[in-house]
Amino acid sequence: MRQLLYISSSTLPGNAADIEGILAQSRHHNAIEGITGLLWSDGKHFLQVLEGTSESVGETFGRILSDHRHSAIVVLHDRQIADREFGSWAMVHRNASDPPDAHDARARRMLKNASEPLRDTFLALVAGGEITR
Repeated sequence: MRQLLYISSSTLPGNAADIEGILAQSRHHNAIEGITGLLWSDGKHFLQVLEGTSESVGETFGRILSDHRHSAIVVLHDRQIADREFGSWAMVHRNASDPPDAHDARARRMLKNASEPLRDTFLALVAGGEITR
């Protein structure tokens, strides 16, 4: 199993990222490819963990690299894992009306089975409700 964590910026102006569209497309492709993971977005940035076979993760990440909605893509973590840390595909998205504490608690629950380095990296990047680089 391969696990990849990346961060990217949305190319769409303001908070216009089509999160629902991205989620629908991701669910379709990920089901076919056997990809699990976690996608976090604040509407301006994406932070995503992909896990699956090395080939599937590579193909999925290749689609992301060519997706016009992403820019400034940086791989933060790419390693082999013995077992999946995310049992199913999930997405955390904070709407403007969502309280930051509830959003952060939901992200922490989804990360509870993740390795400590991945969890720490992910949570450090979303601290305060926004991805910071």
